[in-house]
Amino acid sequence: MSVPPRDVFVTGGSGYVGVPLIRKLLERGHRVRALVRASSAARIPAGAETVVGDALAAESIASALKSGETIVQLVGTPHPSPAKAAEFRRVDLASVRAAVAAARRSPPHPFVYVSVAQPAPVMRDYVDARAEGEAVLARAGLTATILRPWYVLGPGHRWPVLLLPIYAIARLVPSLRAGALRLGLVTLEQMVAALVHAIESPPTDGTIRMVEVPAIRAGG
Repeated sequence: MSVPPRDVFVTGGSGYVGVPLIRKLLERGHRVRALVRASSAARIPAGAETVVGDALAAESIASALKSGETIVQLVGTPHPSPAKAAEFRRVDLASVRAAVAAARRSPPHPFVYVSVAQPAPVMRDYVDARAEGEAVLARAGLTATILRPWYVLGPGHRWPVLLLPIYAIARLVPSLRAGALRLGLVTLEQMVAALVHAIESPPTDGTIRMVEVPAIRAGG
């Protein structure tokens, strides 16, 4: 590989994006540890170290972190919908607050956070929770990459393919083009590639890099 191996600490590693990301990081020679609930430990790919803990508790994360590890924050409510507004704050926002608080206790920890495309005309509670997560990162002064997908296509997550003709038309209308690009669909493979790039090529110390949908499609 072209970059030296990195030490990576993943929260939410047993999920839809986390499992393929860990596999790809291991394939590229990185050392990966994943913070999981005991009930989810079996889902972590072989080769990664599992750390049983609570991703909503800063103390649990801080006690597990090792010096210099890149933190990848993937915890979130599965299959977001407007009916899950309370969960977005209880899980999504609480988890990034906990991870950031833990990272500030023993810097430096490059931070990678999966947010959501914004502004957006729907899913306001979800977008607001993720935007608050971004603000938490900004106030902390950490070196961070924030990725803003809208919907990640992959196994079990393919229904938005039906919207592709609408996206194609919107991109042709000048007043709709920017929104169509910002709220475009990305594949799971593209998302994983963009995350790997964020881990392997962190921004300058103390700065935050934003990665929008077009850049995710390009692999970061």
